[in-house]
Amino acid sequence: MEFQHVPVLLQEVLDGLAIRPDGIYVDGTVGGAGHSREIAKRLTAGGQLIGFDRDPDAVAAATERLADYPATVVHHNYDEMQTVLTEMGLAPVDGVLLDLGVSSHQLDEESRGFSYHADAPLDMRMSQTGMTAEDLVNTISEEELARILFTYGEESFARSIARRIVQARQEKPIHTTLELAELIKSGVPQKVRRMKNPCKKSFQAIRIAVNGEFEHLEAGLQAAFSVLKVGGRLAVITFHSLEDRMVKRQFAAWCQGCICPPDFPQCVCGRTPEAKLVTRKPIVPGEAELAQNNRSRSAKLRVLERSR
Repeated sequence: MEFQHVPVLLQEVLDGLAIRPDGIYVDGTVGGAGHSREIAKRLTAGGQLIGFDRDPDAVAAATERLADYPATVVHHNYDEMQTVLTEMGLAPVDGVLLDLGVSSHQLDEESRGFSYHADAPLDMRMSQTGMTAEDLVNTISEEELARILFTYGEESFARSIARRIVQARQEKPIHTTLELAELIKSGVPQKVRRMKNPCKKSFQAIRIAVNGEFEHLEAGLQAAFSVLKVGGRLAVITFHSLEDRMVKRQFAAWCQGCICPPDFPQCVCGRTPEAKLVTRKPIVPGEAELAQNNRSRSAKLRVLERSR
């Protein structure tokens, strides 16, 4: 197994986390250990890195690649880090990284069913357990399917695509990625099909639903912030506008002070910020990185520091 993952915004992540050689750091989405290995390289005696991932392939690959460093990889989702780190006696920590992108291995390994470019079983499970994409598209209602495509994929033709999928599955179940891709194409106007591959948004939406990505993100942000020590930093890389909106909104909430009405002569709520922004605006890849790694084009990095 070759688990490839090109770390996005690597130097920006390292700078944002402000690595201390004796610090404790968490990579909540360790993947192929691209970011983790560079963090672990900067640690000395007393320093430690804990990597989380729900994909058993990633856990195996990262464990092997981090074997020579002060690092431990655990087979858990990142929203479980508070419990896991407390049990390990490692909380609070100096920094947490969440890279929310799908790894290159998951996209390129045809059998995982994430890609609409090759025919494969309709899977899309990051954990390789639980409900598959095949289960989802063959069982949920047309209304719910349209909601998923529109909400998670921001797909303008969500209703017509959902209608085509439901019509097709009444004749026979949908089993493969290319079967689904053809149905998606049949649900959009021809001019859209000529302009670009119309499958991206729908595949993305179904993947998000299958893996409960937004639910895990909401819980995972809370878990990550809860394990930070004062002065510790949280860095999050998003690849989807809705993900970035969730992160931006939560960061703003942690950084907000007084919430009294503006016409109050003085503060009575007593609220003080829990954190401060390290990056006022999201950091995006530069031209050099985009030229080397096209998959980084939608990446955005946000960083904050816990202040109390």
